[in-house]
Amino acid sequence: MRTRSGRAAVRGRAKADADAPGGAGRHVADTVVGGPWLVLGKDGRLSAYAHGRAGLLRWTEARRGGSRWTGPDVFPAADLTWVSVAQGADGYVHFLGRREVRKGEGPPAVEIVHAIQYQTDRPVAEWRSLGNPHKDRDKAARLGVPSGAVGPDGTVHVFVRNAGGGVMLRRELPGGKWGPWTDLKGSRVQDPVAAVVHPSGRVEAMAGGDGCVMRWVQEEPGGDFRQAPNIPLAVAPGSAVALATGPDRATYYWTDPATGGIVAHRPGSWVIPLGGAPAGEPVVALRAVLDGYDCTVLAHRDLDGQIMLAACGTENEQAGLWWSPTGERCVGAPAAALDAYGRVVLGMIGADGALCVARQNGDGGLVMAPSIRV
Repeated sequence: MRTRSGRAAVRGRAKADADAPGGAGRHVADTVVGGPWLVLGKDGRLSAYAHGRAGLLRWTEARRGGSRWTGPDVFPAADLTWVSVAQGADGYVHFLGRREVRKGEGPPAVEIVHAIQYQTDRPVAEWRSLGNPHKDRDKAARLGVPSGAVGPDGTVHVFVRNAGGGVMLRRELPGGKWGPWTDLKGSRVQDPVAAVVHPSGRVEAMAGGDGCVMRWVQEEPGGDFRQAPNIPLAVAPGSAVALATGPDRATYYWTDPATGGIVAHRPGSWVIPLGGAPAGEPVVALRAVLDGYDCTVLAHRDLDGQIMLAACGTENEQAGLWWSPTGERCVGAPAAALDAYGRVVLGMIGADGALCVARQNGDGGLVMAPSIRV
């Protein structure tokens, strides 16, 4: 496999800012959102999401696998300090936010909120509150940021660190109603929790702690979660991501705080050093078919802001991989997805707040064409 660098280059919708350069007006992103923020819809078009001053931003492919995009569309979302994206097998895109509102003296009022986009390029439904597991205002203000996973039946699982350093779970019940907050325990959990959905439908979650890896697993789809034995491995805060790489088996990637490099780990096996020098965000991990082989594509933003790209056979990291500079730079973590034709697509937010997209070309291997600014 080869890599080669490229070159850098409805309801709730709002009109573009009038004060943008040239007078044309554009909304721009302030920050990326958590989770896989580049997603493929049921109609085969990709959508990208980011957070701007006016709310949630969305760009959408004009046609399947095409180079033209529409947007950004803006969906107002006031007082959100964090947004994470999760997508279900039905194509619905779920947004999980942490809302923080100042109300006079004392700590802010904090709640978790949820919204859904049912179809590509359609409006985002109203944000609805999922509340806060803490009734005490001081504890409620220390609630962490949410992350999510969507089971094959469409059930949304919301994971969030509580004020005591454990993990709280809230999920939908059959019929669409939300169940109560459940305490999954844990200690000194780092934000955000990494979650993965297995092909069997089981959901698994992982978080770094004080010199250990904590995991919560389901025995069967839709079942209760139990905490697995801790693994004595250190995880750099905010760096963990999970990818389903085998039958009911996940591979976790994170940054080793001792070396500053990325590692891969499957519970029950050795830690595999992968090198690199990530800037502090989670590595991007994606399954893709390259030259007829099942592969894992990895990407991260390095300390200089450049995106580094690598690939290996799925669950064969020990055979070695090589990080290749793409020539692309971004702010915040990049994102990756497969387009309607199975090509790898990288999404990046530039320093100017605009979306840039680089797509795998037809030269074989993992060869990326130059990026385009949307």
